[in-house]
Amino acid sequence: MSQGDILQSMKEGSEKAQAVVAPATTLEEAIAYAVNLTVQEGGTTMAAPGMDDAARKALSAACGEKGITLLDSPLRAQMTKIHTAFTWADRGIADTGTLVLNSDSEEFRIATMLSETHVAVLPVDNIVPSMDALEGYMTEHFKKGPGYIAFVTGPSRTADIERILTIGVHGPKRLHILFLDGGEK
Repeated sequence: MSQGDILQSMKEGSEKAQAVVAPATTLEEAIAYAVNLTVQEGGTTMAAPGMDDAARKALSAACGEKGITLLDSPLRAQMTKIHTAFTWADRGIADTGTLVLNSDSEEFRIATMLSETHVAVLPVDNIVPSMDALEGYMTEHFKKGPGYIAFVTGPSRTADIERILTIGVHGPKRLHILFLDGGEK
């Protein structure tokens, strides 16, 4: 399977699950997307656990320009305030449109589970064709000991209450995946 086929499969699988997929050439472009989306949705806060210092500084400046508060740790004390989570995704599984998120950090779990909108930056080089291709990643992750890996396919959904589909009960109502093709991360 070519890289182009893998990207197309990931895009189609994600969109079938009601995620929005968009390209990003640089981290700055991804930051602008997330900040502008937050403004469009009427949000005033953003959480970005796991960002390195340079990325956090750039995000903080972009948020400040648009009147968005970039929440600091600990997120547990602010968990009802998170509108947008802005994170890196570790891997993508093309055939299902699934994001693979290293969720060892409580801060990461809080942001990605309790936000209204999750914007995940996925480097295109980290998209694999199928679950089978994740074996090495999973093996390496769990060699470190117990941990959390989240598999996210589209926005949160459930139909366990009278079989009526409800979006956003167990996580974000909206998922945006930014395919980062700039060689970053």
